Amino acid sequence: MRMSKSRVGRHLLGLATIALVAAGVTLATGGAAFAELGQPEPWEWHLQASGSPVMDNIVWFHDFLSVLIIVITLFVLALLVVVVVKFNSKANPVPSRTTHNTVIEVVWTLVPVLILVGIAVPSFRLLFLELDVPKADLTIKATGKQWYWSYAYPDNGKFEFDSLMAQDKQPRLLGVDNELVVPVNKVIRVQVTGADVIHAFALPAFGVKIDAIPGRLNETWFKATKTGMFYGQCSELCGKDHAFMPIAIRVVSDQEFASWVETAKKKYASGGTSTFASAASPAQ
Repeated sequence: MRMSKSRVGRHLLGLATIALVAAGVTLATGGAAFAELGQPEPWEWHLQASGSPVMDNIVWFHDFLSVLIIVITLFVLALLVVVVVKFNSKANPVPSRTTHNTVIEVVWTLVPVLILVGIAVPSFRLLFLELDVPKADLTIKATGKQWYWSYAYPDNGKFEFDSLMAQDKQPRLLGVDNELVVPVNKVIRVQVTGADVIHAFALPAFGVKIDAIPGRLNETWFKATKTGMFYGQCSELCGKDHAFMPIAIRVVSDQEFASWVETAKKKYASGGTSTFASAASPAQ
């Protein structure tokens, strides 16, 4: 028994709806639950699991946009199916000569405006959250160099150390010899600059990405809500070893951080070979 064109259209629309909704649900809620905390995973296509309030908001905004896009796509698909099935030459041999419809024209003007406003409001709120640095519990200075990072703790004895990729550590291309250590549930202000060329300090799990520019001091912040290791990389093409410039942050308890600071003061007491001070001096 042959199905009518209208039934075929409804079946196609139903299948497309199921496929798109399933993809949207997977995109919005799936995948992240299987990601390893603080680092990428093989074949990853979703955002890294959140480790900070800023990243929580980024994930929410991403999921909100995904749902909105799916709804718009389904609506347009439904309109296309209706047009193909109902208004082809066989089903509608005498076409309508209607040229204007005031209601439709008002609707298709106002609805996109409302959609854009609905996107703009949370977008601006997120940008303000990222750029407005709250009162910091700890300040760290990060200097990008070819091709490693140098970190200074001006609030904890002003010691400084270099952090280079370690060949014998996992995860591959992300492990470093000296990790950046911060306390959990504290506002960390990161002052970023470059010593030679433009680099970029990027931590996906914290929702942090900011350029490290020679002669300029940029600021960003994060508040790690979970203990553990979190990894990032330089995200600016800075030269031949750009791919070997990882960022590793170890988030610990307050007690562990205090103990680490005392150890670091002795371990890095003989430092001072870094060129960071000259770039950071205007902010003192």
